[in-house]
Amino acid sequence: MISFSSYIIPCVIGFILCYGIVKKVPVFDCFIEGAKEGIQVSLQILPALVGLMTCVGMFKASGALDVLSDFFAPLASIAGIPKEVVPLAMLRPISGSGSLVLFEDLLKSHGANSLVGNVASVMQGSTETTFYTMAVYFSAAKITRTKYTLFCALAADCMSFVMSGLCVRLFMM
Repeated sequence: MISFSSYIIPCVIGFILCYGIVKKVPVFDCFIEGAKEGIQVSLQILPALVGLMTCVGMFKASGALDVLSDFFAPLASIAGIPKEVVPLAMLRPISGSGSLVLFEDLLKSHGANSLVGNVASVMQGSTETTFYTMAVYFSAAKITRTKYTLFCALAADCMSFVMSGLCVRLFMM
């Protein structure tokens, strides 16, 4: 038996088409207009994305991630974050795909039910790729003043890192 969820998206698309026809809206023309706007937005945010991806690649390849991870490991251990998870905490605000690769490596080497795996899982789920999100959305909205947003978002990420270590130790171990 096919589940109801398999029909949700076709039903929504069908409802939109029927509603447009009833309201005498040129549905296809509206679709084409939206597609044009989507391409224009993609072209506007492309330079920010290329710059961000280049910076992430240089950050990892230069060894700066390892140096910073070693520097912050004693501070992270106070918050209950294992030293193996510190590189994930360093990379998560910058790159979602890069942090996902580190996350996968942590799960392969330590296991999903280990302290490292649990802290990494909670950290991965409770933090955001701050710089990527700001680059995409602020470029699309043409916002240039990001100082306070960046500070608050990084403070929220830091709190999420600390709380992921503490909560895993409190509730799971």
